[in-house]
Amino acid sequence: MVNTTDFIDRLNELLRYYSLSASSFADKVNVQRSSISHLLSGRNKPSLDFVLKVINVFPEVNLYWLLNGKGSFPSEAKKEISQPTPSTKQKTTTIDLPAKASSKPEKNIEKIIIFYSDGSFESYAN
Repeated sequence: MVNTTDFIDRLNELLRYYSLSASSFADKVNVQRSSISHLLSGRNKPSLDFVLKVINVFPEVNLYWLLNGKGSFPSEAKKEISQPTPSTKQKTTTIDLPAKASSKPEKNIEKIIIFYSDGSFESYAN
């Protein structure tokens, strides 16, 4: 069960972190402004739809932190959950860049991860 008072505190923390007013936050997550007002006043409890909208719009928000205060905000870097399947074709592109004289050690790309809006991702390792 979500403690409404604590949820309101965490919601206010989101507003401060992103420097948003309640109305601009409502517009951003695509809910009615009155809904945010009712949530912040404690009149209404958060719906699952509302929580999912917040998580989708603000990927730094950890679901467990928002619901029950466990975890961290902003969330730490997400760990890779799945590996590409062997059937996934890995594309290799070579780019010739001009050589630079530098005293800094050479940096090489080890991995590129592409995140999609549906929550899936692709990982390409060197």
